[in-house]
Amino acid sequence: MTSPSVFTIPAGISFVDALARGLMVRYGADPLALGRVRVLLPTRRAARTLREAFLRLSDGKALILPVMQPLGDVDEGELSFATDGADALDVPPAIPALERTLLLARLVQAWRLTDGDGGDEPSQAFRLAAELGSFLDQVQTEGCDLADMHALVPDDFAHHWQKTIRFLEILATSWPTILETRGYLDPAARRDRLLRLLAARWTAAPPATPVIAAGSTGSIPASADLIGVIARLPQGAVVLPGFQRDMDVESWEALAPSHPQFGMKQLLARMAVDRAEVEPWTGEAQAPPPRAALLNEAMRPAETTAAWQNLAVDRAAALAGLFRIDAPTPQEEAGAIAVILREALEHPGRTAALVTPDRDLGRRVAAALRRWDIAIDDSAGTPLPQTQAAAFLRLTADMAASAAAPVPLLAALKHPLAAGGLDPGRFRRHVRDMERAVLRGPRPAPGIKGLGRALATADPPVRPGLIAWWDDVAAKIGPFMALFSQGEIALPELIRAHVQLVESLAATASETGAARLWVEEAGEAAAAFLEEFIHTAEGTPIEARHYPALLDAAMQDGVVRPAYGRHPRLAILGPLEARLHHADVMILGGLNEGTWPPQASADPWMSRPMKQRFGLPPPERRIGLSAHDFVQGAAAPLVYLTRAEKVGGAPTLPSRWLLRLDALVGQDNWPRPPHLAWHRRLDHVERPAPLAPPAPTPPLSARPRRLSVTRIENWLRDPYALYARNILRLQVMDPLDADAGAADRGNFIHQALHHYLEAHPGAPPPDGLERLLDFGREAFGTVIEKPLVRAFWWPRFTQIAAWFLDRQRERLGIAAPVALERSGALVLGGLPGGDFTLTAKADRIDRLSHGRLEIIDYKTGREPSRDQLLAGYGAQMPLEAVMAKAGAFADLAAAEVAELAWWKLKGDARFNEIKLASAILKDEPGLEELAADAEAGLRRLVAAFDDPAVPYVSRPNPLEVGFGEYDHLARVKEWGE
Repeated sequence: MTSPSVFTIPAGISFVDALARGLMVRYGADPLALGRVRVLLPTRRAARTLREAFLRLSDGKALILPVMQPLGDVDEGELSFATDGADALDVPPAIPALERTLLLARLVQAWRLTDGDGGDEPSQAFRLAAELGSFLDQVQTEGCDLADMHALVPDDFAHHWQKTIRFLEILATSWPTILETRGYLDPAARRDRLLRLLAARWTAAPPATPVIAAGSTGSIPASADLIGVIARLPQGAVVLPGFQRDMDVESWEALAPSHPQFGMKQLLARMAVDRAEVEPWTGEAQAPPPRAALLNEAMRPAETTAAWQNLAVDRAAALAGLFRIDAPTPQEEAGAIAVILREALEHPGRTAALVTPDRDLGRRVAAALRRWDIAIDDSAGTPLPQTQAAAFLRLTADMAASAAAPVPLLAALKHPLAAGGLDPGRFRRHVRDMERAVLRGPRPAPGIKGLGRALATADPPVRPGLIAWWDDVAAKIGPFMALFSQGEIALPELIRAHVQLVESLAATASETGAARLWVEEAGEAAAAFLEEFIHTAEGTPIEARHYPALLDAAMQDGVVRPAYGRHPRLAILGPLEARLHHADVMILGGLNEGTWPPQASADPWMSRPMKQRFGLPPPERRIGLSAHDFVQGAAAPLVYLTRAEKVGGAPTLPSRWLLRLDALVGQDNWPRPPHLAWHRRLDHVERPAPLAPPAPTPPLSARPRRLSVTRIENWLRDPYALYARNILRLQVMDPLDADAGAADRGNFIHQALHHYLEAHPGAPPPDGLERLLDFGREAFGTVIEKPLVRAFWWPRFTQIAAWFLDRQRERLGIAAPVALERSGALVLGGLPGGDFTLTAKADRIDRLSHGRLEIIDYKTGREPSRDQLLAGYGAQMPLEAVMAKAGAFADLAAAEVAELAWWKLKGDARFNEIKLASAILKDEPGLEELAADAEAGLRRLVAAFDDPAVPYVSRPNPLEVGFGEYDHLARVKEWGE
């Protein structure tokens, strides 16, 4: 071995371009010599970036390039250049990630059962197993011995830590046996074994060709050891990214894990290399560029920040080409970034990249770029669960697990892939017909048979073709759904039945389901996932009801990436993918504390002292690696630093690196680019046109000539709602899977009281309460079995019943019911548009002892106020008085109305009461005058709308409307206050 050859390329210089130039200087004289050089880089993307750097350097001419390989993904093929590969072939393969998580989940469930806490649901065990796998990777990467864990927790530690260590012991006891039985190694252990095998091979027999390790900071101990071997090879060299050669001794000694230079300090110590031995890769040592010098100062350890008082950095030069955007929201941040990327395309050949750990920001930017039909390559890819085929799998699993409940059923059958062997449009028409017929309102009986019975007994009857269509769909989903009524079942059998279901549902009249599902990158990824899931699930029993949650959990780590890059000059990268990446414009986005850098969260497995004793790095090491990525990116010639001041409505804290830069340059001295303002102007309207409420004017022939008293109230409050309901015939649909609402409760109570009074119009019998409750049970029907109804509504009804019977006893000899749920109609003549018919259905009309009438309205809501009665907004009861006086109610002779009464039926005896119109009005005006005013007001209203030019405006008096059922059609939020 020779003395170490360690170099650095400072921040502020494109690493891959400088590396390529240095390799050309050293080996480019002989065209074949460069092809014998082997360059080890941190990632596969870094290898692609170096190839592009050689292309730029050669001006597009052909070159025999070095062999470029990622240091973190060494496999047998990558060992063959140094050995005959025999040793590598003896290394067992890495266990597939999904198989490992499923096996660990079995161990988790078994441990929970034996520990006395009971078993986890499979999905919970799966997620815990995934966390356990990450911990195992970290332990094996750092070379820690799992057998030492028992010594981490003395007897005086908290019980939960002792329990955690007992749980982790399954990794030291059961897991190695499982791996050996299956002939696998953990991925981290296998990678480390191969790296150490390569290091030992090169130590014993140095390669005869040059080997360069470039861009790595040695965060993996095994790769750090290999880098140390490479540094001392006769033709070896190590090139560090952004090593700060001029750091003062005091700062160097004070470096903490959160500092960007800490990782390279550890690497040099592991390599036994003094930092003075690190030389510049290209030419003589030079002072760092002003930007790099500013960033280095900003990253000073806290112990030496007193040196900022004598800062010698040229701030103006350092800030040249460095811009900052503080956007109010993530949406505006993404819009400004999209404008920067779009602007880059205006310059021929210019490249640009957004670097951010915030994947939501990346997706927002990609969406914003679609404005210009720009498809950008996001290195994070698309999460598998969000793809079309995977979403269809998840929805159909939920549908089966819920026994075809309305919402999951419609979510699955309305998916774009659902066709059921028909044309997709025709299939969806059937789905909508079934929705309207039986799925709106209270839930039908569960399962396929329940839906079939609901369709067969629907009122009005459905067309026969719909029943035949449902029978065909039921035959497709039935076998899979039947598995959910069994006990434990083999997981592979469940998955295969699921695949059969989605393929049968996805088929059209001209294409098979497989041809529609498993196509393009997303479909192929879903198919590969299912194939692996079936293979790895062999021997795994599961209760089918747990399957949807397990499927979701198993999909979470799946990612779909396009086979080919989308835009050749733009990219969205995570910090890891961006290492060594070269772009003319660098955008560092999401610079908020907790995002970049990430939050140093507590470890769920070990406390900080336990991790230190065990040999695991502190959480701050991630911050140090992230800080190094930030410095490398921010030192580029043209950089935009962006953040959002609020996320989800909550204020954010700028990244600690921005705060440090603020301390050096002043928060008000940053160059602020115009891109945020440009983004705002894209959709800005100088003078927004004021929007008026809708004012339709249908012809007189279309205007209603017959309305109920309740519709008259609606007409007064919101004419547009009357237009939508009675002229356009747009009926409000019941909600899906509806619980019985307040209106249903009122109907049940009305029906029970009506039937009771029909049977007992006089004095209540001794068992009157029981009889009234029996009528209540009959009225509530099967709804009474719903937990909400049984727990809240029925107890209230029992109190209403007792209160109602007390009132009936009080009224003996004073009043007697003469009309119950009685309908009536009154024709109003002498109107410009012809006769108008007013209809009503009175809850109850009693005849008082003096012969006059009292009209009673059972009210489960609020009665009208005095102001509403006088203004006509409570016209229902006064108009019923007009009809009763005119003898408009069937089989009820005309008579004077002495009182209007609202019986408030709230349930609690404290709130049940009788509100009389005379008390509300305080006898001013009198009831007769109120009824006359109501009739006159109705005639004026009808006469006004008999003019075809009078519009049906929306919400003429918003204070009297509240939330209207047709407000969304009237687009109230666009013009209302």
